[in-house]
Amino acid sequence: MSQTFILRDYQTQAVEAAVEHFRHGDDPVVIVLPTGAGKSLVIAELSRLAKGRVICLAHVKELVEQNHAKFLATGAVAGVFSAGLGQKENGAKTTFASIQSLSASLDVFQTPASLIIIDECHRVGMDDSGQYSKTLAHFRALNPNVKILGLTATPYRLGSGWIYQHHYHGFTRPCPSSFFKKCVFELPLQHMVKKGYLTPPIHYDAAIAHYDFSLLTESLDGEQNTDDIALNELIHKHPRVTKAVTEQIIQLSQERQGVMIFAATIDHATEICGYLPTEQTALITGSTKIKQRDELIVAFKAKKIKYLVNVSVLTTGFDAPHVDVIAILRPTQSISLFQQIVGRGLRLSPGKKDCLVLDYTNNGYNIFQPEIGEKKPTPDSVAVQIHCPQCDFANVFWGRKDPEGNILEHFGRRCQGLVEAPSSTETSEDTKHQTQCTYRFRFKHCPYCNQENDIAARQCQHCNEKLIDPDDLLRKALNLNNNKVLRCAAITSKINKADKCVKITYHDEDGLTLSETFRFNFKKSKQSFNDLFARRIAKGTQSLEFDSLEELAPFLPHLPAPDFVIAKKQKQYWQVTERLFDYQGPYRKANEL
Repeated sequence: MSQTFILRDYQTQAVEAAVEHFRHGDDPVVIVLPTGAGKSLVIAELSRLAKGRVICLAHVKELVEQNHAKFLATGAVAGVFSAGLGQKENGAKTTFASIQSLSASLDVFQTPASLIIIDECHRVGMDDSGQYSKTLAHFRALNPNVKILGLTATPYRLGSGWIYQHHYHGFTRPCPSSFFKKCVFELPLQHMVKKGYLTPPIHYDAAIAHYDFSLLTESLDGEQNTDDIALNELIHKHPRVTKAVTEQIIQLSQERQGVMIFAATIDHATEICGYLPTEQTALITGSTKIKQRDELIVAFKAKKIKYLVNVSVLTTGFDAPHVDVIAILRPTQSISLFQQIVGRGLRLSPGKKDCLVLDYTNNGYNIFQPEIGEKKPTPDSVAVQIHCPQCDFANVFWGRKDPEGNILEHFGRRCQGLVEAPSSTETSEDTKHQTQCTYRFRFKHCPYCNQENDIAARQCQHCNEKLIDPDDLLRKALNLNNNKVLRCAAITSKINKADKCVKITYHDEDGLTLSETFRFNFKKSKQSFNDLFARRIAKGTQSLEFDSLEELAPFLPHLPAPDFVIAKKQKQYWQVTERLFDYQGPYRKANEL
């Protein structure tokens, strides 16, 4: 097919990045584009350039239909293979298919494909028995060199983490088992808004009561069904909140074109609809019949319906450009899901100046903030930038700031930067010259080789010896009479210049103490102090090692406190044997009381 469409600059860059990658290797890769960035044109151009057959997969029929329609608008020809759309064509060079239909009919597809494109590729699971795994294995059997490209606006799932390992900007993700090996192009949402490609989102700070979803269990992940009983119980405790919220949505939407409301449960959605104008309102849930659902969506897109209330069904694969109000009345711990929801209202449309975002859940997310890859460790956590003292890469971790914006602490474990790898390192063709920086901000030492490992590691990655489980240490110490376990709330330190030593005293919340002395005139004792304390000052953001007590003196107030200290009785005194830093487990910490 000939090119009958014009790509935007970033779409051209995305295509060129994918082509350049596939010229040198077959590793599956990802392109990250915000909702509304025109992924269909990227798909069309890659299909035009591909020399063989192209299969484009999506997880819902709406997305298959939407991508196919936009593909046809470019002047190209393509087939559709989707039971939900009543079409099962598999003869065209480019085929748009639902993963459910195609995975159930793999015997029909015996012609090798040169390129497989997966839309919303963050849904590709690691389970070998899953639909995507079976489908990709089938096409790889037909053509071992088939290229696999994923497209998504949110390259992360709260349940399983990042979906790719390396980023073309030179950093890595903590996901060594992810299916996709690299992100070859990413376009920030901020860029799309600044350039006028997307509608600016306007976050409205609603001046009425919010729902307090913090009372729910931490199993809430935004990707799976939450316990409807718990949600309904919480919502029904505050019926006035739902009524007040709905009245405010109506008030703020008087001059608006289309309103999408995301409810927590079916009961909740039904209650919301009871407060909205009946003739202007529609409700769509997972149990809505397909024909009725399609009719309601058509009516909404035609602006015959103003308020569209839904429960977990229109977060992706839904395109109604006129939507200019997004009201979020459901909880989520996933910023990715939050961004997908808001993305429903960011497409350009005639007469539309901005999109009003009403968040009644206290999610506290910033749509322009990058995904960190983990849920917030504390309610007041924000994204902070932490430079690696070894390679100077600017990491983005969860952290805490004071009112003036100064960083109080961060929760990062290992530097995410990519550095030049030694020539002997065995890596894939695509990343053979780079490897992840070895610097760790949080770590546990191996007692056999003294090398640093991840705080959750069970086996030393350097000498392969089994690492001692901190819970086993605590459990054993608590059950022995000649052992003492102290939950450390703080430490005090004092330098004794005459004896060339520093004394560390550990304090628990009840006033009990344990002490130990590090002698700087003995190499082993000094090294032990540096391994335990120097590397952990300021959460490892400085590469420190003290050779003398004079160098140490200014840093005494900043020495980190361990979470637990274990000591063993030695005749008339207690000898400290273990200090547990960055503890994660069932035993509570003193500083969390």
